[in-house]
Amino acid sequence: MDLGSNFAAKLEPFLLMAKSLKGAAAAKLIADATSAPGVFVFAELLELSNIQELKNSETHAKSFALLELFAYRAYEDYMQNKDAFPPLNAAQTTKLKHLSIVTLASRRRILPYVDLLRALDMPTVRELEDLIIDAMYLDVLHGRLDQKQAQLEVEYTMGRDLAPGATDALLAMLRDWANTTSSVLQTLDAKLAAVASQSTARKAELAEHETAMHNTLRDVHKDKNSRRGMGLGQGGSGNVYYNDAMDVDEPIMNMSNMREGQENIKMKGRKPTQESSKPVRKRNRF
Repeated sequence: MDLGSNFAAKLEPFLLMAKSLKGAAAAKLIADATSAPGVFVFAELLELSNIQELKNSETHAKSFALLELFAYRAYEDYMQNKDAFPPLNAAQTTKLKHLSIVTLASRRRILPYVDLLRALDMPTVRELEDLIIDAMYLDVLHGRLDQKQAQLEVEYTMGRDLAPGATDALLAMLRDWANTTSSVLQTLDAKLAAVASQSTARKAELAEHETAMHNTLRDVHKDKNSRRGMGLGQGGSGNVYYNDAMDVDEPIMNMSNMREGQENIKMKGRKPTQESSKPVRKRNRF
């Protein structure tokens, strides 16, 4: 999200007026711009030639220093050397403190209350939190107040103007960031390639294992069928194998025949009973 995207537009009226102003009028314009609500960037105004002339003026040099203060410096700079700047009104003081929070947030994301109280010369935590909440409403920064840990967690902020010579330092930081990012990407690419290679090797290993297992099962099946076929005749070891019908049915039939033969032999040795040997007489009726 681009915070403060309309800040430049709010500075535009002051730029138009500043082109024709010099001396005291230009100094007055600087005081108005630094006090105006919603105006938080000043680089374009600072670069105007008639504004630059104030830097060498004994009367209005402080006004030029004031514009530099709001462009890229912080409230601590004002407190350390108040005599170098014109006195600040309430609106200017609040705006400079908002901008100072942005500067502090550019150095670290977590800002303890104790550091903010010292840097902004705030008397109480309640007033500090009100100041931060106002900055959030103005789109100067976004973050979260952690009252339990007594700190401000910054998510993102607007961008401030760059001080003279800061461009080279910023470019160096960007180059370092680009080099670090490139190194990280190369490391990730190497790791991804290694993972892909391992995955391909694993797939090949699994395919080889599956083929070997299939061949083993096929050989076992063939060997089993071969053994069944050998059961119809004499095996190579000299043993005689019979099929299922011969092993079960024939012994049963032989036992039945043997029992019938034994019963016949027993019947042959027995004598007939008397009743069966006496003739049946017929009686005549008269």
